Amino acid sequence: MRRRATGTVHHRRSLSAVVTLATAGLLLVGCTAAGKAGEADSASGKGAKGQTVKVGLVYSRTGLLADYGKQYRDGFMAGLDYATNGTGKVAGHRIEVTEQDDAGDPGKAVSAAKNLIGKGYKVLAGTTDSGVALQMAPLAAQNKVLYVSGPAATDAVTGINDYTFRSGRQSYQDILTAGTMLGEAEGKKVTVLAQDSTFGQANVAAVKAVLGGKGAKVGSVLAPPSATDLTPFARQVKAAGPDLVFVAWAGSTAPALWTALDQQGVLGASKVVTGLAGTASYPIFGAAGSKVSFLAHYFPGAGGGNAVEKSMLDSVTKAGGTPDLFTPDGFTAAQMIVHAVEEGSATDPAAMAKALEGWTFDGVKGKVQVRAEDHALIQPMFVAKLTGKGATAEPKLVTTEPMGEVAPPAKPSAG
Repeated sequence: MRRRATGTVHHRRSLSAVVTLATAGLLLVGCTAAGKAGEADSASGKGAKGQTVKVGLVYSRTGLLADYGKQYRDGFMAGLDYATNGTGKVAGHRIEVTEQDDAGDPGKAVSAAKNLIGKGYKVLAGTTDSGVALQMAPLAAQNKVLYVSGPAATDAVTGINDYTFRSGRQSYQDILTAGTMLGEAEGKKVTVLAQDSTFGQANVAAVKAVLGGKGAKVGSVLAPPSATDLTPFARQVKAAGPDLVFVAWAGSTAPALWTALDQQGVLGASKVVTGLAGTASYPIFGAAGSKVSFLAHYFPGAGGGNAVEKSMLDSVTKAGGTPDLFTPDGFTAAQMIVHAVEEGSATDPAAMAKALEGWTFDGVKGKVQVRAEDHALIQPMFVAKLTGKGATAEPKLVTTEPMGEVAPPAKPSAG
């Protein structure tokens, strides 16, 4: 018996606010079978038995986001093992994974994806960076391949086309979680501190749409991604006098950022909210950790120790990895691909996509749903605090926000 949950279809209400930005993806590809039997099975949407479903895993093995890429990759391999009961096969079809390093470069990612598609791959997965995801997603529609995004958080990928899905959260869900910490938004002043990148701009737009739409006055301070002296930007935030500072930051300069914010008195003057990054980031907050509220996509244990989370934690650890922030994104992507092949097709990406639409299943974070209208992944989110300092710092769950309460507004697929 399969350990993963079977899917059911249902629809959830969407929020009234509207915002759409962009993210990264995964493509699913299977080889077509020769002969009359294969043609007949392909016509029915399932594909002949014994197909090899080739999956191209395009992610940041190197580059600025390499740590996140490894988390995703480890999760994917664990998820594939879980969803296939350790066989690497589903419905008689073998899943074959080929890894490609995009180094966080959209050009390299597109080149790798085109090369894989040219070799007959109909499934691509991964992409750690939002800018990469925005370049990858159009390839899915152009080449009619299934594309499931990874950690890339930009909202624009949601609803971008019929072939693109996502296995992680998106910026809108982060903002809705942060909004629960602001209280009444009307008349409040919010400053977004971020890097001037696709990811940072997406967060600014999302905060303006969500909290600005509720009456908050939203401004921003954007720093060049290459900046290493972040004191001037901390001073700009302090001078703005916000009620809430929303920090959206990624990469190796995070320690310098939090040092600057603490030294300039920002953490004592305003309520500061940020996303909880990977375990390696916990020590860098130091004493500042107790002064910050964290919205959390995931941290080990956040799922409450459900059976799927336990499987992921055990599998990744046994393989020599460390479960972390984006490990569930890879795990979920593998669950989605296996379901798409089992219930859709091993050879037809359109049938794969149809099989995913509306699918509700048990995931690492709890119950999640692939929304049929726009392929958003509706999922619970978490609020956490850090306890301890330095090497002893660890997150503690404060609240779990139900998936329906932090669902982005539905946007029908662009086709």
